[in-house]
Amino acid sequence: MIKITLPDQSVREYPENVTGYEIAKSISPRLAKEVLSITVNDQLWDLNREIKQDATIRLHKWEDEEGKHAFWHSSAHLMAEALQALFPDTKFGIGPAIENGFYYDIDPGDVTISETDLPRIEKKMLELAREKNDYVRRDISKDEALKFFSHDPYKVELINDLEDGTITLYKQGNFTDLCRGPHLPNTESIKAIKILSLAGAYWRGDEKRKQLTRIYGITFPKQKMLEEYLLKLEEAQKRDHRKIGKELDLFTFSSKVGLGLPLWMPRGAMLRERLETFLKKVQTKYGYQPVITPHIGNKELYVTSGHYAKYGADSFQPIHTPAEGEEFLLKPMNCPHHCEIYRARPHSYRDLPIRYAEFGTVYRYEQSGELHGLTRVRGFTQDDAHIFCRPDQLKDEFKKVIDIIFYIFKTLDFKDYIAQISLRDPNNSEKYIGSDENWEKAERAIVEACQEKGLNTTVETGEAAFYGPKLDFMVRDAIGRKWQLGTIQVDYNLPERFGLEYIGQDNSAHRPIMIHRAPFGSMERFVAVLIEHTAGKFPLWLTPDQAVILPISEKYNEYAEKVLNLLNNSDIRAVLDDRNEKIGKKIRDNELKRIPFLLIVGEKEAESDTVSVRRQGEGDQGTMSIEDFASLVNKEVEDMLKS
Repeated sequence: MIKITLPDQSVREYPENVTGYEIAKSISPRLAKEVLSITVNDQLWDLNREIKQDATIRLHKWEDEEGKHAFWHSSAHLMAEALQALFPDTKFGIGPAIENGFYYDIDPGDVTISETDLPRIEKKMLELAREKNDYVRRDISKDEALKFFSHDPYKVELINDLEDGTITLYKQGNFTDLCRGPHLPNTESIKAIKILSLAGAYWRGDEKRKQLTRIYGITFPKQKMLEEYLLKLEEAQKRDHRKIGKELDLFTFSSKVGLGLPLWMPRGAMLRERLETFLKKVQTKYGYQPVITPHIGNKELYVTSGHYAKYGADSFQPIHTPAEGEEFLLKPMNCPHHCEIYRARPHSYRDLPIRYAEFGTVYRYEQSGELHGLTRVRGFTQDDAHIFCRPDQLKDEFKKVIDIIFYIFKTLDFKDYIAQISLRDPNNSEKYIGSDENWEKAERAIVEACQEKGLNTTVETGEAAFYGPKLDFMVRDAIGRKWQLGTIQVDYNLPERFGLEYIGQDNSAHRPIMIHRAPFGSMERFVAVLIEHTAGKFPLWLTPDQAVILPISEKYNEYAEKVLNLLNNSDIRAVLDDRNEKIGKKIRDNELKRIPFLLIVGEKEAESDTVSVRRQGEGDQGTMSIEDFASLVNKEVEDMLKS
């Protein structure tokens, strides 16, 4: 018999070689029907894999991320089986589960797979799912694997990167794939299928290699779930920041300027400027000092920081000057520059904490296929700050940054978020710099700070930055999609690499600790998320135009100009639509621009120095004086920004 510890810490005894499915069935027949995968001693397993020794387990249903992962990973294999049946010469790259669904990168040979083929693939997948074929795992030697996949150059390349003794295959029906799993017990639970789209993807993300066909899909255990998802997808397409950004004239891109380099139009620049002003006011309250650093840095700066060794190959190539051997890089991050500002003069323990803040533009070379509107660009501005503090100040400073992030989320109506502690992978130490001792201190500080703030957190091993652990805030938007926004990182390593010091009470030199923080993350990505969260209907304090004045005919343009001047003098951002159009068309056009207030003026309003007010989404609000309207707007803005 072996002992199995359940999540509530109760212990049950089972025969050796018990499976996750058998454990679920012993707890509840209903659980056995719903469970999709199992975690055994922190490793995700198939439900039908035998457990041979004492273990701690967690069972995962559809509601759990691990359950969805197994479901969608299994569905990727099912899609590959359908593709193999429909297009027999297909070679297969990789087919992972992703946040919503799965994809498979394939080489269809001489065949071109198009949008018209997607219904055929769906139909074949449903047909194969109904066969209820088991997903069968098999350990295999490297030599056997190479022989088995000798016809598929992509699998052969993947196998050559693996160590012998770690290779497994999974088979369902007539399809066998190289895979570590886990998978569902069988295909029966895959009831609803939608193949979503096609895209091109370079093999292993390398633009110099062959471009494969990437097929995206999603599946569910119930048809109703698929229908609900497709409705959300339709709403997401309506909210696409690229579409709304064009409609509202916020930003654009130019092939002459370069891929992934956004150009901010006047209205977008005003929106972004207000966000920056908002955060600058918050930072001033918390004692941050502004700094400005150049857009380039000597290559040696990034060699010292360790960034060049980690990311140099994927950055923009060095800029060579007329001086022999002198190389600069477009700035990929701000932190090394801030270290040099700190190092520029001596510091006492009394000076700390020192908080430097900068809206610093950085440049990173993203492959063209990975670029996506404002969410994935090659040049972006981080709301970056670096705090240099003593060990006794670390937790308090970390908690103050959490307070700033909470205030931003509240002001911008992000109510649903997850706080994720990202730790290093203890089995992959070459990914990181610094000593075990410093990593342990940094990780402990984050965990304790979160506990003291009463913050519910999840822990992700292996997601830390290369120089330190971090706390990431994953925000769900208005239609349930998850975005990573605010981040806080604890770093013992860069101060050491740059030789940063302060003189302590004991008159000796000590090393400060560095906190990296970016509540927005990047201005570009944050604006994209905000556009999609609000569907372009920004909060009143932030929107580029708060009101538009609509004279019902040209006779009232002069009075409309008077209203415009009075509102602008009252700090109301107003514009005038004096086109020679019918008032109904003006109202419709300006509602599409998502302007919060429409102020209609005609004979009655001109005689009484009033405006007739319509509010976006709420209709007529009645007639009021210009002063009363200005007071209403300013009071509402003031209430929104109260801390």
